[in-house]
Amino acid sequence: MDKEYFGAMLDMSRNAVMKPEEVKNYAKVLKSFGYNMLMLYTEDTYEVNGEPYFGYMRGRYTKEELKDVDAYCASIGVELIPCIQTLAHLGNIFRWGEYGDINDVNDILLAEDERTYKLIDNIFSTLAECFKTRNVHIGMDEAHMLGLGKYLDLHGMKNRFEILVNHLKKVSEIAAKYGFKPMMWSDMFFRLANHGEYYVGKNAHIPQEVIDITPKEVGLVYWDYYHDKKQPFADMIKAHKQFDNEIWFAGGAWSWTGFASSNFYTLQTMKPAMKACRENGLNKIFLTLWGDNGKECSFYSLLPSLYAVRKFYEGEENMNVIKAGFKEVTGEDFDAMVALDIPNLVGGAKNVFQNLGKNSLYRDLLNNYYDSTLYDEIVKTVPDEYKRHARRLSRLAKNSANYGYIFKSSAALCDMLSVKFSLGYNIRKAYENKDRDGLKRAVDEIKKAEVKLEKFYYAFRELWYKENKPHGFDVQDIRLGGLKMRLRSTRERISDFLDGKIAKIDELDEELLDVYCGKCDPKKPVGCFLWSWNVSVNNI
Repeated sequence: MDKEYFGAMLDMSRNAVMKPEEVKNYAKVLKSFGYNMLMLYTEDTYEVNGEPYFGYMRGRYTKEELKDVDAYCASIGVELIPCIQTLAHLGNIFRWGEYGDINDVNDILLAEDERTYKLIDNIFSTLAECFKTRNVHIGMDEAHMLGLGKYLDLHGMKNRFEILVNHLKKVSEIAAKYGFKPMMWSDMFFRLANHGEYYVGKNAHIPQEVIDITPKEVGLVYWDYYHDKKQPFADMIKAHKQFDNEIWFAGGAWSWTGFASSNFYTLQTMKPAMKACRENGLNKIFLTLWGDNGKECSFYSLLPSLYAVRKFYEGEENMNVIKAGFKEVTGEDFDAMVALDIPNLVGGAKNVFQNLGKNSLYRDLLNNYYDSTLYDEIVKTVPDEYKRHARRLSRLAKNSANYGYIFKSSAALCDMLSVKFSLGYNIRKAYENKDRDGLKRAVDEIKKAEVKLEKFYYAFRELWYKENKPHGFDVQDIRLGGLKMRLRSTRERISDFLDGKIAKIDELDEELLDVYCGKCDPKKPVGCFLWSWNVSVNNI
C-alpha cells in the first residue's frame, strides 16, 4: 500500500507568518498526535531565487529559515511539504510593476506567457534547494476568471478548461524538471465541467475528454469543510475516483472566522468526513488551518480538533477517551481549550458563519447596519454572557500550562464586547426615542469600551508577537487603531448633539434596513468575517 499521509496545512499568507521556532513547535505537537506531514501554505511569503519583489516586506521566509524548519521536521519524522500557488491567489505580487505584465485578471497569473513560467521555474528551483520532500502542492484553485482578462485581450475567447489544463501541463513539466510530484486543489476541474459547481457529489459528471487530458502525475486534492453528514463526502470521493489520479482529502480545522476558533464546527464536520475517508480507502489526508482576512486566530486554539480528528480517522469516536488522551499528550484540558470558541457563541449562535466576535468588535456605532439582526432580548442578555465568558477565560488562562496568553487575549475580547455588543443598538434606540439620559449613558459606555479596547489590544499584540513575525501587525494596528478613533469620534459627536452644538446625528436619522434584504432570518445576530464589510459600507 502506498504511503499514508496525515497532516495539517498552516496558512502563512494572510498577514501572519509564523515564526520558524513556532512552526517547529507546532510540528512537534502534531507528531505527538500521530501526524507525519505538515504543509506551509505560502502564496508569496517565501524567498524566491531571482525574484526580489516576491513577498517583499511581507515577512517572507528566507531560504535559510525554510531549510532549518525542514531539517527539524525531518528529524522528528514529519515531512514538510510546500503548499504554493501557481495560478491564482497571487494578488499581493501584482502591486509591483515587476509582475504587472503577467496579471491576467484579479489575482490570476497570465497563462502562456514566458515571464509567468520564468517565475514558476524560479519558484521550483528555490523549493528544490530548501525542501527534502519532492511532494509539492501547486494550488491552482478558485481561478474563476481565468482567461477573461489580459489573456482574452491577447488571444481572444478560448476554451477555459483547455487554458487550465495547458497551464497545468506546463507547471507539471517545470515541477518534474526539479524532481517534484505535484498535487493541486480539484475544484477547477469540477467547476469547469459542472457549470461552476464543485460539491456536485453523486451527480458529478466529468467528461471523458477531461479525464483523458488531465496529467496523471498530478494528485487531486478534494477540499471540503462544510458538510455534517457522511454521504456528501463519500459521494465526492467517488466522483474524484472517476479520474486516474492520486486522491487527497483536505478538511478544515476552522481557524478563519475571526479572533475565535471553531472547534465545535470542525468536530461536527470532520467526524463524518473521516468516516467517509476511512470507508473509501483514502489514506492521504490533511486539515487546513486558514487565516482569511487577517489571521487573528491562533492556530494553537485548534489543537483539540486536530487531536480528535486524527482519532476519528483511526476509528475512535468516544469523546471521553479522546479528551483523556489529549490531556495526557498535551497537558491541557480539552474542554478548556474548546472554550476558546465562545466569543462567537453568544445569543444562541450555533452557526460558524455568524462570526459574532469579530463582527461585534468592528461594527460601527452609528453606521451600524448589522444591528438590523439584533432585537431587545439579545441586546439585554448578550452583554452578561460576554461578562461570564471573560471571567471564565481569565480563570482558564491561569490554569493553562502552555497557552495562557491565548486565553488572556480571548478574555479581553469578551470583556470589551460585554460593553460594545449592544452599544450601537442602544444608541440608535435612545436617539429615536429622544432619550437624552440614554444618550448620556451611552457616552459613559463608550468611555468604558475605549478602556477595554486598550486592554484587548495589548493582549492580542502579545499573542501576535509570541507566535508570528512582526510583519502584518501593521494591519491590526490600523484596524484596532481605527476602531479606537472611531469610538472617540462617536462619543464626541453624541456629546456635541447633547450640548446643542449639532442639531442632529445624520447617520441615526437614516432608516435601518434588513442587512440581508429579506433573504435571512432578521432575528438572528449575524456577521461577516471580512473586516471591511463589518466596519463600513463606505469605500475602504
